[in-house]
Amino acid sequence: MSHGEGRLPRALKECGALQFGDFVLASGAGSEYYIDIKKASTDPAVLRIIAENMAVRMEEDGIRPDRLAGVVLGSVPLAAALSLETGIPYVMVRKEKKDHGTGKLIEGDLREGETVLVIEDVVTSAGSSISAIGTLRKAGANVTDIISVIDREAGGREALADIGVILHPLITASFILGRGR
Repeated sequence: MSHGEGRLPRALKECGALQFGDFVLASGAGSEYYIDIKKASTDPAVLRIIAENMAVRMEEDGIRPDRLAGVVLGSVPLAAALSLETGIPYVMVRKEKKDHGTGKLIEGDLREGETVLVIEDVVTSAGSSISAIGTLRKAGANVTDIISVIDREAGGREALADIGVILHPLITASFILGRGR
């Protein structure tokens, strides 16, 4: 996590995305910190730092996908920024079909057999990531890796490993809380 350890945590704190206190997460669990990645991803300077860090992580870890995928809504700006940084096209994965328009779960061009890197903001239990990966695999994509800004270290890495996917976080909860990496 060489690159995420400096500018990124500082940028998340400075834009107000990283907050400490008593919070209830979407899962219902309590937490001593909260990361509002939407606040970070709507700040162009922080979004650029995230994209740069993700591009470096891809290079360091030898990840060379044909396509990126952002899960609607929170991860789409991250996937778009990383697409601009790397030149790799992206798709958007919906959680559920819309009853208007094309009714697609995947927006954008995806060809069967392509390797897709899933982009996430925060991974906790990885439930939404696993659902998106299922959608992508059903469409014929090869998904073996996911990059997230934060790994809350709450079982997501293990749940992803169970379906053959490696989590590559920029920052872990332990690091944010000053308890190591």
